[in-house]
Amino acid sequence: MTEIKRLSTADSDYQARIADLLAWESVSDDRVQQTVAEIIREVRARGDAALIDYTSRFDRWTPASAADLELPKARLEAAWGKIPAAQRAALEKAAERIRAYAEHQKTSGWSYREPDGTLLGQQVTPLDRAGLYVPGGKAAYPSSVLMNAIPAKVAGVAELIMVVPTPDGELNELVLAAAHVSGVDRAFAIGGAQAVAALAYGTESIPGVDKVVGPGNIYVATAKRAVFGQVGIDMVAGPSEILVVCDGGTDPDWIAMDLFSQAEHDEDAQSILVSWDAGFLDRVAASIDKLLPTMERQEIISAALRARGALIQARDLDDAIDVANFIAPEHLELSVEDPEAIVGRIRHAGAIFMGRYTAEALGDYCAGPNHVLPTSRTARFSSPLGVYDFQKRSSLIMASRAGSAELSKTASVLARGEGLTAHARSAEYRGEGAE
Repeated sequence: MTEIKRLSTADSDYQARIADLLAWESVSDDRVQQTVAEIIREVRARGDAALIDYTSRFDRWTPASAADLELPKARLEAAWGKIPAAQRAALEKAAERIRAYAEHQKTSGWSYREPDGTLLGQQVTPLDRAGLYVPGGKAAYPSSVLMNAIPAKVAGVAELIMVVPTPDGELNELVLAAAHVSGVDRAFAIGGAQAVAALAYGTESIPGVDKVVGPGNIYVATAKRAVFGQVGIDMVAGPSEILVVCDGGTDPDWIAMDLFSQAEHDEDAQSILVSWDAGFLDRVAASIDKLLPTMERQEIISAALRARGALIQARDLDDAIDVANFIAPEHLELSVEDPEAIVGRIRHAGAIFMGRYTAEALGDYCAGPNHVLPTSRTARFSSPLGVYDFQKRSSLIMASRAGSAELSKTASVLARGEGLTAHARSAEYRGEGAE
């Protein structure tokens, strides 16, 4: 019998138990923070030399020079030619769908003129340069390349720099091929906190960027947090999560496998099912017991379900929706008969998968919307990665002669109220000159 918690919203201790289940401390410990701080100092002080030293130490191969760290575009193209045709076709299809979705996210500037001729508006411009971190330790994630790189290029980012660790000097052809099809401009074989530091501050060989995006381990996440302010970052993400709301009408084997799909990421991943059908919860539990022995990552899945998984019995649909909004999951499946009738009531979720045939895994790879999503209840206030993360907005203000005369009076009163005389007189000079 697989160990997975059973909760009921009717229980008196439900609130305490759900809070305990969702608790996740993403802040790294002092040791990790000290290590990352030292790495950042070294990269800032020694540049490429520090990158060579850390690559030798952590990735177990020693570049002859900093030039060996760069992966030429010809190498990315060669990887495209090396991978099997089926993988090329899959990458092309996924890239096409991600790009089509991203095109819908593009925004442009706007402006309007007031009756006196004053112009107000907003100008939208892309970032000059963005950095993409791609994990390369325990696993390789070509899908992360597509999801991070394509929105950046659709936004108009002029130069996209990819960094990827290469343990023992081994390159992952699928990751390099994904970089090729995504339009990555330059790529470097470095990883860890040192790669984040290089992107943030620049070295002799690696140009500094304006924003760093992409997932990584605790050292990468800590480094991103540390360099925020010098550069922008996408988010500091926690473990992967899925919440399934089901009315009991979906095949329990399908739901069990959906729960597995997130649990197999790592032991800290979270998989939760909510239903008001107690019998269905029992059937899913039986499917978990039946299917778990067939999984290659059985031990990881079992550990994740035991530590952070749950089957929750709600009172009814309304109660289940309340549970979903409280949890604010990264991935939310509405596995119900009419998801469109209730999706408008979902206020907090990174991505919403609607209907019985929409597996969360489709969103991970090829549906189109981004799979970089807010975790650990941050969907209450943040959104998926998108084109807008690679654009910035500038306000436009052009006062007409008449507008300046009028606005300066208001600005003068408020500035003098704040004791900022130069502000007031600056406005007054223009206003008096306009009258």
